[in-house]
Amino acid sequence: MRYKYSIRLATLTLLLVIIYQPVVDANEAFINVDNLNVRNGPGTDYDTIGQVHSDSSFTVLRTEEEWVQIELQEGTGWVNKAFISFIDEETRNSDVSTEDGEEESDTNSMTSDRDKETMDPSLNPVEENQTITIGFDRTHIRNGPSTDYEITHYVDKGTEFNIVAETDEWYELENDSIRGYILKKLIEGPKVPSTSEFMNKTIVIDAGHGGRDVGAIGVNDTYEKNLTYKTAVELAQELSMLGAEVILTRQKDEYIFLSSRSSMSNNSNTDAFISIHYNSVPEIPNATGIGTYYYQDQYQELAEYVQKGIIKETNARDRDSTFGNFQVIRQNYQPSILLELGFMSNSEEEKLLLTNAYQKKIVSGIVNGLGKYFSSQE
Repeated sequence: MRYKYSIRLATLTLLLVIIYQPVVDANEAFINVDNLNVRNGPGTDYDTIGQVHSDSSFTVLRTEEEWVQIELQEGTGWVNKAFISFIDEETRNSDVSTEDGEEESDTNSMTSDRDKETMDPSLNPVEENQTITIGFDRTHIRNGPSTDYEITHYVDKGTEFNIVAETDEWYELENDSIRGYILKKLIEGPKVPSTSEFMNKTIVIDAGHGGRDVGAIGVNDTYEKNLTYKTAVELAQELSMLGAEVILTRQKDEYIFLSSRSSMSNNSNTDAFISIHYNSVPEIPNATGIGTYYYQDQYQELAEYVQKGIIKETNARDRDSTFGNFQVIRQNYQPSILLELGFMSNSEEEKLLLTNAYQKKIVSGIVNGLGKYFSSQE
């Protein structure tokens, strides 16, 4: 009787193990930035066990909210979703040729899909023989004309493409090995500073509010804490690609003391600290515009460069750069500014702030201003 009981118990245990094994995601995580912390659990409360860098990829074991568990050479670790792209098996195989030199059989289907997309009213065919040359390393190519689509390739400076079609903001491109979409601003004119201005620079980006501190609440119930984080992540990605070491004061929706934010800057030999916020004055629903604040007089120049850069890109109302008595810059002994990037209490402006296209303009303006500031210090 005891023997039969043992067999039943072992069988039940085996079934439970099978049923409750974690779901394994077959995708790969492609790292988009350098010096990305790997932690021993899904959150910033867990210890850092190492770092991974751009151009590397890892097998995804599981996901948990904003965190992804990856397989390392020795053991496993967790990284934040905001700094990776997912590459599935189908995407990887779409660029691989067969042994006899012929492309995979889904090439024809890709061509037909392109034709369908080109017929989209938002895509306008261009004249034949129009080409472009990529001007920056690690330029994003996506699988659709929006930042909502996944990044499928990172291409280097000097790569040439034929232009197939265009929208107001995007080109559809192709060459012998790659087809996809690129944001026009990434290739039209030298609007983005060269990477040399950002190499070896440490930049702390502070996404205002977080956790129980939601910040301002927009006319359409947008939380400021979510919008500041969206901007901070986009800015961090751009600066990392330009060679800067970027530190985020928070990597998820969590409450961080103001003193901790400035201490993070003071302890990191920071070249620039940027605190990101959005404004709200419900009593004046038509209020609009962008302003930049500094506390120490010696950082007025940084504020002016960044303010001018943002206004040039966004064409927003210029509320100027001025003194501001905010704790995160008052207690900061490194070059530091605080940005108020628009009014959430203005219904039209709130809608604009939520668009990816406008966020790109804000980020480009900040990057341009920072680049000019760093150049002026050399």
